[in-house]
Amino acid sequence: MVGCGAAETAAIVVLAYSVATALSRMVTGAAVGTGVLVAAAVAVAARVLTVLVRARIERRAADRVVSELRSAALAAVGPGRLPTDREELRTALTRGLDDLPPYLTGYVPALALSVIATPALVIAMFVADPVSGAIAAGTLPLLPVFMILIGLLTRERTRRRLAAMAQLSARLLDLVAGLPTLRALGRERGPEKTVRDLGERNAAETMGALRIAFLSSMALELLATLCVALVAVSIGLRLVFGEMTLFAGVFALILAPEVYQPLRAVGAKFHAAEQGVEATARVFALLDAPAPVAGGGTAAPGTITARGVTVTGRDGAAPSGFDGTFVPGRVTVLTGANGAGKSTLLTVLAGLVRPDAGRVTVGAAGQADAPLAGGPDWWSHVAWCPQHPYLEPGTLEHNFTLLGAPAPATVPEAVAATGLDEVVAEAGWRREVGVGGAGLSAGQRQRLALARTLALGRAVLLFDEPTAHLDADLAARVLAVLRARADAGAVVVIAAHDPQVLAAADTILEVRRA
Repeated sequence: MVGCGAAETAAIVVLAYSVATALSRMVTGAAVGTGVLVAAAVAVAARVLTVLVRARIERRAADRVVSELRSAALAAVGPGRLPTDREELRTALTRGLDDLPPYLTGYVPALALSVIATPALVIAMFVADPVSGAIAAGTLPLLPVFMILIGLLTRERTRRRLAAMAQLSARLLDLVAGLPTLRALGRERGPEKTVRDLGERNAAETMGALRIAFLSSMALELLATLCVALVAVSIGLRLVFGEMTLFAGVFALILAPEVYQPLRAVGAKFHAAEQGVEATARVFALLDAPAPVAGGGTAAPGTITARGVTVTGRDGAAPSGFDGTFVPGRVTVLTGANGAGKSTLLTVLAGLVRPDAGRVTVGAAGQADAPLAGGPDWWSHVAWCPQHPYLEPGTLEHNFTLLGAPAPATVPEAVAATGLDEVVAEAGWRREVGVGGAGLSAGQRQRLALARTLALGRAVLLFDEPTAHLDADLAARVLAVLRARADAGAVVVIAAHDPQVLAAADTILEVRRA
């Protein structure tokens, strides 16, 4: 792009020189000559070719940059680096980065051209006519000043627009995922008002951002036009009084709009692509976040101690200042209001999320307590069953062994204890499972998730609402298995509201939010 900018600048100067020479000779009655016309034609052709080549280079480079950013961000999102604002990151990686190519193909080339072309054209004007060059040099700083002022005005509105779009996207995804359940309960007509309100808010923020972008472009165009007018009026008056040659006047007048053009493009393109810039900042924040430290667990996990654990999210700290001890051989139940941070605390214990405050340590017999951190050393001891287990298209057996569980035939006790054997009896292990567990009921998905978690045979077992969608008899069987695992020396932690689970607990810890 720098090379294309230099070539385009040279073509502009040659074109201005050729046209000024031809016009001045025509007015004075001198012969124009074919050389001047050929030079003008070559300059025009060179400028057109340069613009086409630069556009091709910009597009290919922009596509490559966006692809690399998406790949790097997706590689960075994983165990130990789960972002807090997942909806905003999802929006940034999709709609947000889609707005980045205009920034790369418009703003960046205009910025490069302003660094190359603007000083060179001002110098060329100054050589031909010092007064016009001085006027151009004196009025040029006005454009960056106005761009800064307008940029400060639009920055916060752009952030609000990205947040509104992220919130709308998250609500729509949740609604689509839960639509079958809502329809079964006769509640499918309830959420449309919320989605409509979010859509109206997104539309208002978008129109506000576009309004400021259009106004900023008009302001820059008006300012640049006035600056060119100053140069033109000066040239006209001095030509009338015979204080400059016609060649110098025409040459400076042709170059005057070109001097301001790169800066005008910088301002207009920046505001048009500010959404992409904001999204890219979110992606770089993720890429710059420290990578999880491998290890931190012990060879034989013992007591896990949490002191002042706080995780800050978009809606505040949840959990906030949690203190608790999780001892092998005991069933510990986390309770608290919805949104208090029970599920988040489980991810902290699993080594998937780092607390914003406080610390979690792991102790073992004959060893000092060590800070808990994510990494293969710790994850090899942990089995985590979230409230919404991950299932992918495939067979029932494929989803059972998906997370590293052994073949189901080798762990019949886990299959029977969770009631998964009843599901298998219906259609066998070759039963097809669709996206998100389609084809299985909520209870059957829960049985599958519990069975494969128990089949891992880990020393630390984390469960989020394990008895949800299970009847009382099956829930009692699952709790009996968890009791047996605790008696065998495992650390069993359950997040639950179910009174049946609370009655089976050895220790109950309350989780609160700020």
